[in-house]
Amino acid sequence: MHPVTPDTELTLSFKNQRAVVSPWGASLRRYLLIDDGGKEMDIVWGYSGGSRKRGGQGDVLIPFPGRISNGRYSFNGRPFQLECNDKEGPNAIHGFVRNLPWQVREALANKVTCEVQLEAQTYAGRGYPFSLMVQITYELDARGLSCAFAVTNVGQQVAPMGVGFHPYFTVGTSLINQAEAQLPGAGYLEFNERLAPTGSIVDVAGTPWDYRQFRAVGRQRFNHCYVHLERDATGITTASLRHAANGRVIDLVMDSAFSAVVVYTGDAIVDAPRAALAIEPMTCATDAFNHPEWGLKRLEPGETFSGRYTIRHRTP
Repeated sequence: MHPVTPDTELTLSFKNQRAVVSPWGASLRRYLLIDDGGKEMDIVWGYSGGSRKRGGQGDVLIPFPGRISNGRYSFNGRPFQLECNDKEGPNAIHGFVRNLPWQVREALANKVTCEVQLEAQTYAGRGYPFSLMVQITYELDARGLSCAFAVTNVGQQVAPMGVGFHPYFTVGTSLINQAEAQLPGAGYLEFNERLAPTGSIVDVAGTPWDYRQFRAVGRQRFNHCYVHLERDATGITTASLRHAANGRVIDLVMDSAFSAVVVYTGDAIVDAPRAALAIEPMTCATDAFNHPEWGLKRLEPGETFSGRYTIRHRTP
């Protein structure tokens, strides 16, 4: 295969479904349906070509999703300082792998697996002296588009880590205001003015942010990390977006590995504010490196942590 660049893209196909992924960051760049007349209907608000990405579209967020306040954390009694690369404030954000070239391990018509390794010696000076092997697999089938992750600690010491993803969804409305959302969180993190958690969790009951039943997005400015996710008997939790007029629904179905969901209306995206709704599955909440009770994974040497989310489309 040619060297991986930000413009490298692979197309997956299954019946009337198409997905475009890139080994640059293992990013999900498009997911769409094609009707009998050949017309494309976007499910994921996406892009083509590395320079066209906006607002973190389709990024993979490892070894930490969301923000780490001031880029500082302690683990096993040792303090660490990460690079503060958040444009919204003095925080570290979204890990290291979204701007790395990954290796393609398997590429089939409807499935691709990409892999990257983080080496302790490479990232020790950037505040993360741990070694991880990461695999991401995208697959199209009759259920929709699934994204599976597997992270293995290939180092000699316990590693703190979390996994997240940054897809944006559209049900065809010109603005996300005209859509309805259903979100499984019974609580959300209280953020300060720098978008870092204060440490408090707010109960959604009786607030404008209770979306456990379908409600209009309207003018709500979401940039919320939902926790205490409601699940079915098998541990599955689901977030949904619905077109109010025609009833078209997109479901984001997450397995038990995921304990938080960030929801963002993209208000800060300069050329396309509120074009789509980011619904970000995360295995830990924002700043879990400083609040390990919020789902931080302590990955033992040789241990593998895995999970899967699936995007499915429903019509009335």
